[in-house]
Amino acid sequence: MAEAHQAVAFQFTITPEGIDLQLSYQALNQIYLSGVRSWKKRFSRLRNSVIKGVYPASPSSWLFVVIAILATMYMRSDPSMGLIKMIQQHLPLSLHVSLSTQGQTMLSALVFSTLLWLSLILALRFCLKLLLSYHQWMFEQHGRVSNTTKVWVTLLRLLSSRKPLLYSYQTSLPHLPVPPIKDTVSRYLKSARPLLTDPEFKRMTELADRFESNLGNRLQRYLKLKALWATNYVSDWWEEYIYLRGRGPIMVNSNYYGMDFLYVTPTPIQAARAGNTITALLLYRRKVNREELKPVRLRTVIPLCAAQCERMFNTTRTPGVETDVLQHWQDSEFVAVYHKGRFFRLWVYTAGRLLSPREIEHQIQRILDDLSPPQPGEEKLGALTAGERVPWFHTREQHFSSGINKRSLDSIERAAFFVTLDDEEQGMSGEDPAGNLDRYAKSLLHGKCYDRWFDKSFSIVIYKNGKSGLNAEHSWADAPTVAHLWEYTLATDAFQLGYTEDGHCKGDVDRSLPSPQRLAWDIPSEAQACSSLAVAQALADDVDCHVFPFREFGKGRIKKLRVSPDAFIQIGLQLAYFRDRGGFCLTYEASMTRLFREGRTETVRSCSNESCAFVRALESGEAEDQCRRLFKLASERHQNLYRLAMTGDGIDRHLFCLYVVSKYLGVESPFLKEVLSEPWRLSTSQTPVQQMELFDLKNHPDFISLGGGFGPVADDGYGVSYIIVGEDMINFHVSSKHSCGETVIKPNNLKKKLSADTLFIFETKFHICVSNGLTSPVLVRL
Repeated sequence: MAEAHQAVAFQFTITPEGIDLQLSYQALNQIYLSGVRSWKKRFSRLRNSVIKGVYPASPSSWLFVVIAILATMYMRSDPSMGLIKMIQQHLPLSLHVSLSTQGQTMLSALVFSTLLWLSLILALRFCLKLLLSYHQWMFEQHGRVSNTTKVWVTLLRLLSSRKPLLYSYQTSLPHLPVPPIKDTVSRYLKSARPLLTDPEFKRMTELADRFESNLGNRLQRYLKLKALWATNYVSDWWEEYIYLRGRGPIMVNSNYYGMDFLYVTPTPIQAARAGNTITALLLYRRKVNREELKPVRLRTVIPLCAAQCERMFNTTRTPGVETDVLQHWQDSEFVAVYHKGRFFRLWVYTAGRLLSPREIEHQIQRILDDLSPPQPGEEKLGALTAGERVPWFHTREQHFSSGINKRSLDSIERAAFFVTLDDEEQGMSGEDPAGNLDRYAKSLLHGKCYDRWFDKSFSIVIYKNGKSGLNAEHSWADAPTVAHLWEYTLATDAFQLGYTEDGHCKGDVDRSLPSPQRLAWDIPSEAQACSSLAVAQALADDVDCHVFPFREFGKGRIKKLRVSPDAFIQIGLQLAYFRDRGGFCLTYEASMTRLFREGRTETVRSCSNESCAFVRALESGEAEDQCRRLFKLASERHQNLYRLAMTGDGIDRHLFCLYVVSKYLGVESPFLKEVLSEPWRLSTSQTPVQQMELFDLKNHPDFISLGGGFGPVADDGYGVSYIIVGEDMINFHVSSKHSCGETVIKPNNLKKKLSADTLFIFETKFHICVSNGLTSPVLVRL
């Protein structure tokens, strides 16, 4: 507790003999070491700013340019073509007086060399941006690389041959382009065709034509103006209007979760698992702060934007009346911990060093052993972050804006992240493994509705039996960024930090560490979260979650068919939905746009004319050759849609921004209003495994990640998340709502919905099955 150390570091008493100073040298040493750590971080940030500021060149290249210019001048040649003499003539008069002619020449040469060096850096950066603007490589068939792409890859490797820092590529990434409005409208109509009847499609076509020829061009001009001025014409509006302006609960509706290993729990000791997990997260934060993380690069050479990493730690979403605000602090030396209704502040640094895993375990155990009861209103305080946003804002303003409540709330919001020590046990083990996985997912999605702090950028949950998980707030970043963090955490916990034979963390313990600080509250009865808890509990009770690993085959077998695994699964989901509901629906698949600066996501509309044609052919019993042909067309179409989304030619973000512009201008567009009001009854997302090198599945096949999931987007729809693990496994997470009669269990409809050529794999509410002849995994509701 830094405040306690500072309080006793300097004391004095007044005596008849004078003032008696009493100094605590131990406390002063602690303060000194903390200051040293702070200055080291500042120096590291400054050094990294210089290094990434001159990338793809290096700071030392300046010396090379200076030496080259001086050497050329020594040979009585003027490489500047008169510019050095011109600089010399414009030097301040004081320098002319104080420096000799030779000194003035040397100074002018240094100035010219520096300007030349900066110009070369700008030229290299411009060339790198031009190279990164080339996306044709994505549309080439696998194994058939054009000569243009080969030359492009060679040049890109040459320009990025230096080891980059995490943010080195940021200024070289291209800006997201604004697609032509004609192309967007045309692609939209094509995506809407399988979902509309002929009269409906004719009406929508007329609306689209009127929009394109009139209002659309006006809105497009404003959008292009924004694209010239802003770093990314989508991201700021997307963050504000899709996330921060939402006034409903973020629990279930926005936040998502990540799960632990499927088969393995590294230790059954709750405090030990918390010790290693917290340490791994803080080591990752150190890498982010020092920019030591390698930039994520496709095919090892094509960088993705890393801007989302900036607000990963020390970040909280705070409520407002009309919009929430993301607050981010540069640093935090503590984490907030919740256990059995009490909140604690746990300092993770002492004397300028990070506590060892064993020391953090020791501190966590102190919290677990603390038997003090919750203060009035403390136990269910977290429900305020789970309910509606406006009541949370008013409660915060009235009761948490000053005094002891503000200080305690600041300790939670300024923490590096939030930790819940859950008093339940979760995982797959037991007599009902399938049901246990479902309960595990629900626990991570919403818990008890008051034992998580849903406003934090992410919260870690450590269960009583050592199982762990994560709940993440969505506005600051998308799932792949959090997944990268969680992969590192799981791998570091299990393979790098490890445990002793008796399950405890490794390392030594400083027994003199001050105990974790219990946060104090003075919460009046009217501020206690009864209404928010009721809203959150009703929402949580309505959610149905199911998690199941598909082990029959994985991407290894799919790729042998020369089909994209993602397209394979998405077409399977279309078949499943058709068998479930007897038709098709608007389908959302998240795709990233991080090839562009500050890029986030774009929508792939997976329900296409081609996928619908395949499903109808399969269900009507057409010949196998015909089904194979249609399946190939559907998979190719899906891949093309995915590539268009990744390269800035998607549909939905462009239409969304046009709609925002129309609202700013105060004009109504029937076309945009109708497009943006369409419900996504099937919302899907793939969680990519980005760091397979961290997991040695060959020697440790049981260390398989379950991935994560999210709640349903539509009240009458499904939320489907999947992760392709290794070569032989696909994990699915499916959510729906009990309140919708069409998405509840209907066992009597099983035989009617599944054709005779389907092999049953799991007997749960949702099934993965294999279609005869196509070996396609399909999600089917009973």
